[in-house]
Amino acid sequence: MGTMLGSGANQRSSNLPQDWAQRTPEQKRAWRLENLVDPPNLEFVSEKAKEDYRRRAQRLVDVFNVQEPDRVPFMLPVGNLPFTNYGINLRTAMYDLEKAVAACRKFNDEYSEELEHFASPWVTPGKVLDLLDYKLYSWPGHRLGENVPSVQFMEAEYMKEDEYEALMRDPSDFWIRTYLPRVMGTLEPLRMLRPATDIVEIVNLVQFMPLASPEFQTMLQKLMDIGKEYQNMMKIMAEAGPSGAAHGYPAMFGAFCKAPFDTLGDTLRGTQPILKDMYRRPEKLLEALDVVADFTISSVLSSPNISSVFMVTYPLHKGADGWMSPKQFDTFYWPSLKKVMNALINEGLVQHMFAEGGYNSRLESINEFPKGTVAWYFDKTDMARAKKILGSKCAIQGNLASSLIVTGTPEDVRKQCRTLIEECGQGGGYILSAGAIPDNPKLENLRAMVEAVKEYGVYRR
Repeated sequence: MGTMLGSGANQRSSNLPQDWAQRTPEQKRAWRLENLVDPPNLEFVSEKAKEDYRRRAQRLVDVFNVQEPDRVPFMLPVGNLPFTNYGINLRTAMYDLEKAVAACRKFNDEYSEELEHFASPWVTPGKVLDLLDYKLYSWPGHRLGENVPSVQFMEAEYMKEDEYEALMRDPSDFWIRTYLPRVMGTLEPLRMLRPATDIVEIVNLVQFMPLASPEFQTMLQKLMDIGKEYQNMMKIMAEAGPSGAAHGYPAMFGAFCKAPFDTLGDTLRGTQPILKDMYRRPEKLLEALDVVADFTISSVLSSPNISSVFMVTYPLHKGADGWMSPKQFDTFYWPSLKKVMNALINEGLVQHMFAEGGYNSRLESINEFPKGTVAWYFDKTDMARAKKILGSKCAIQGNLASSLIVTGTPEDVRKQCRTLIEECGQGGGYILSAGAIPDNPKLENLRAMVEAVKEYGVYRR
């Protein structure tokens, strides 16, 4: 999400039109999609790149509008291939951005035109995680083996059952003085701070006493070191050359958002505690979900780049089949998520919902938005049924088996791609992609995806 401490949905980027508040959601979405096809201030590396970009962007616009494009677009699950194909593992990429940049440059020189994919070297910076003493993830060389190809989320009860009131009373204060010290060891001294609202008119010494402690000064020095690390990263990226968009490849992701239930269940309470909360304190949970929905909306709309994106992507976790009953989904998961989605739809943002796991028992519940405002990215959902229920109003994406990309043959991949295109591509509104992104896909299977789209996914006009 955007910054937790943003002043809210009333903040607007100066790059938005002056009459933004008077525009309808449809007009706002049209403006964002027009800027996707013809982005202002983007310098392309060549005329060919400009033509390629606009053709690919228009293809996406057609799909999100649930119309037939020239052909089915695709999103390749390249995973770590741009690194491993050139001899570096994920840990090296996380700790040596220059090597990651060099590997991605080689990958793009060799494969970007063939695969229609531009690899980016952006990965979670390992040095920053070290400086923060970050608890939320394990990564290669840090609680995981150095050659492990992924990071791992470390779920825990980072908000206790008696802290709902503190979260709802002042989310920012709870985040700064309670949550962040629990998930980032370096920020432990923030616990010593008094609430910011204690500073009224006369500034008393006691309010700033924590700043004098060695622990607090060590924390501040580490934060400065993190700032220097980011400055160095930005310098390396600036020297790496033009972006993927400048080379002709529109970004398939925009802003990032979470379902309020997942913010509480993943980030704060943990799986077992929040499932118990549905039984032990349902009213308190529903009240908190509404608060989280409000600051989620505020966070997204106060993001610095909100005027330059057309889409908000949500990784959906605990709403999947089997996590809760349909009644519980309709009570606890869906209302607060729908509140966030509707608020962002009103700002012209396409809602890109990555439904991890299966959503077969949810399809009827989620089909209630205007045409072209929501795209569903499925992992393990019956795609033919999803197309039948959602296809007249929503774009759908997925769900080529990720295991097939790693263990299957090119012929296996082509066969499943053809089936998906024939089931989901009728009338437009379909993006071919894997259900999830495996760490180490086979290059020949990515080629098979591209070949299948070009053979079976072209619309005849």
